[in-house]
Amino acid sequence: MKIHQLPQGARFEYEGEEYVKTGPLFAAGKGGQRLIPKYAVLKPLGEVAEITRKVAGDSISRTAVLAGFAAFYADCRDLVPEDKHALLNAAHQRFLGIFD
Repeated sequence: MKIHQLPQGARFEYEGEEYVKTGPLFAAGKGGQRLIPKYAVLKPLGEVAEITRKVAGDSISRTAVLAGFAAFYADCRDLVPEDKHALLNAAHQRFLGIFD
């Protein structure tokens, strides 16, 4: 993981030392503030490491998202009163628009 991919306050390990991100390219450690090169490969620690593993394992294809949404939309059409179908259809089109 690179420094720019970590949120402010994230803990990480670099060159065998633990740091906390304090700025876009800066971190604080035992020795004080340090510039972390953008090319440096960092090892996330704590909560950031957990989130990183989960996101990597939860990847889903565009096709699967669209299929799941199509099923959800079909269920909603049956649940939403007829006079609200125009609003539901508009929301459906807005959602599909993010894939264009």
